[in-house]
Amino acid sequence: MRVAVVSESFLPTVNGVTTSVRQVLDHLQRGGHEAIVIVPSTGAPTSYAGFPVFGVPTIAYRQFPVGLPSPQVQRLIADFAPDVIHAASPFLLGAQAIAAGGRLGIPSVAIFQTDVAGYARRNHLGAATGFAWRVVRWIHEGADLTLVPSSASMADLEKAGITGLARWGRGVDLVTYHPRNRATPATKALREQIAPRGETVVGYVGRIAPEKQVERLAALRGVGGICIAIVGDGPSVPYVRKQLAGMPVSWLGKLSGPDLATAYGSFDMFLHTGTEETFGQTIQEAQATGIPVIAPRAGGPIDLVDHGRNGFLYEPGNDSQLRASVQALAADGALMSRMGEAGRRAVLPRDWESLCDELLGHYAHAVAGRAVPARRSVIANRR
Repeated sequence: MRVAVVSESFLPTVNGVTTSVRQVLDHLQRGGHEAIVIVPSTGAPTSYAGFPVFGVPTIAYRQFPVGLPSPQVQRLIADFAPDVIHAASPFLLGAQAIAAGGRLGIPSVAIFQTDVAGYARRNHLGAATGFAWRVVRWIHEGADLTLVPSSASMADLEKAGITGLARWGRGVDLVTYHPRNRATPATKALREQIAPRGETVVGYVGRIAPEKQVERLAALRGVGGICIAIVGDGPSVPYVRKQLAGMPVSWLGKLSGPDLATAYGSFDMFLHTGTEETFGQTIQEAQATGIPVIAPRAGGPIDLVDHGRNGFLYEPGNDSQLRASVQALAADGALMSRMGEAGRRAVLPRDWESLCDELLGHYAHAVAGRAVPARRSVIANRR
């Protein structure tokens, strides 16, 4: 299969969209498929997994490169003549790729990864919320298929009147993130640094940005016998540092690969704070490591955390529930162990190989909905 992957985010930016796209490209390479990658140009590599990477003009927004509309996008797609377009978290760049596919007769699969409703609520957009959803409908109605990662996202999109929806979650690296990491020398050394008196370690991993609401960790102020470890970076670091001033917090910065796996291994529990996650990849990574998760009962975490079995869900904004959940786990080591083991079991079927095989099935479904001879004829005429 020939796939044009168009992503609003790619290396060197590391986030959930980039991780997902890289896993898809690695899977396509292992399966002998052909692909091109179209991304914002700032710092992007020229190739990945043996596939050419093409950068388009970019502007910066909140430390993120944003790809701008460019006639180069349609030319690249027409010249490559893919069987399908994969639009990852489509916005300006992805919308142009989907529209180009429509003109060229090429089916497109859009991956929904932005909680528009949550963003609108947090920023008190009021009447602008309706406009935001009209933009989302305009983008996704052009796609042959929109894949959504959670039941909450599915409900939001159905409510907005968007059709052609199917569920597709995210895989997790079950080898890199593993309970055995908790016993490595590197993990033991990090724990001694974070919790020198044997405190219970409450960990967070993710971007430090307004939508992540990391400042909610302040609800743990005064809880005895715990310390906090924060992995990540972003524009809200100064604000969050101020809100957590005087608390036992270790700021570990942005980590990846084995260093990130070691950080997860040093945690006793994982605390997710944001209410706008369409999925929650870091939750799966924590579960794969064998640690219980505490998260708000909102968005993606609802599907990932089985309340009372592999962690706790607290009502969004309810700091007393958040605090009580942490205290309950910190006071019961056996409960932490049972919940951690249950979390690991829950993610075992979600390896990236299985999820990417499922994605190929979605590609085939989108392709089957188009007349291939007619599509090839349109592409030939456009050249």
